[in-house]
Amino acid sequence: MYDLEKHAKTCITIKLYLVIMNKLDSMAVFVRVVEKGSFTAVAEEMRISSTMIGLHIKGLEQHLGVRLLNRTTRRQSLTDFGHDYYQRCQQILADIRDAESLASRQHQQPQGLLRVACPVSLGVHVLAALNARFQASWPDVTLDIRLSDRPLDMAEDGIDVMLKIGELEQVNSLVARRLADYRSVVCASPAYLEAFGTPAHPEQLIDHRCLGFAHPLASGRWQFIDADKPFSVPVKLVMSINNGEALRRAALQGCGIIMQPEVLLADDLRSGHLIRLFNQMTTPARPVHLLTFADRQQLPKIRHYVDHLRLHLSHSLIDQ
Repeated sequence: MYDLEKHAKTCITIKLYLVIMNKLDSMAVFVRVVEKGSFTAVAEEMRISSTMIGLHIKGLEQHLGVRLLNRTTRRQSLTDFGHDYYQRCQQILADIRDAESLASRQHQQPQGLLRVACPVSLGVHVLAALNARFQASWPDVTLDIRLSDRPLDMAEDGIDVMLKIGELEQVNSLVARRLADYRSVVCASPAYLEAFGTPAHPEQLIDHRCLGFAHPLASGRWQFIDADKPFSVPVKLVMSINNGEALRRAALQGCGIIMQPEVLLADDLRSGHLIRLFNQMTTPARPVHLLTFADRQQLPKIRHYVDHLRLHLSHSLIDQ
């Protein structure tokens, strides 16, 4: 006997599958259009017509109810929403590729040279220990660690994995994962506070000797949050250094007040060699992002290293 109800459920399931697959296809087309910068180039790559590429983009825009691309006869650019949506599509498609390759990846062992770039303080105080644990599990991976506070180009410098602190600009061919938040504290040595007094509020920092991180974009102001309200104050810098460890040592010698990542100063704060100021306030969180190339992240050495950092890095920052 013909089961009409079963047939109807099957038809609904097939329809839902086709809708989902069409949206995923459209996402993939959109990502390639952004990266290639041309409907024609993507059409040639995917071996479909430029008209079909346009229909995919139009269908996404109609479904979302918002424009993704600004197009003229000569060029195209992402809208603000399009930029955010592009990054989410990248992550969704990357996660799907991860899921689909699980079976084959189970039989692949990570090996070979892996180049990793990381800011100096984060590398010294967090990444070094995590790298040791990683190599204990995967001894066939050779790590080449580049610690630098200067901007690096992953392609030009041959970097496989990069850790960056702070908000990201457009990352096009890269996949960005937010791992944890990095917070700073303000502190000084007991000797400095005895000699110059203890400021009761950040506004008093202008009357103190402050030590700052040398950076082209440094504003001469320090940011704080008090009862969920952000504010900034001017500081008088008597010394600027482009290395967090050197700043720490200067503070330990009583040279002035510093604002540095808590993970860098944790041992000094516990021992009392540095005294934290303004305990009732916090500083703005700075996100730690992990960057990989979209077309290389499935290599076993990269995938296992990324998984290792995603699992352990946030705990390492919290446990300091």
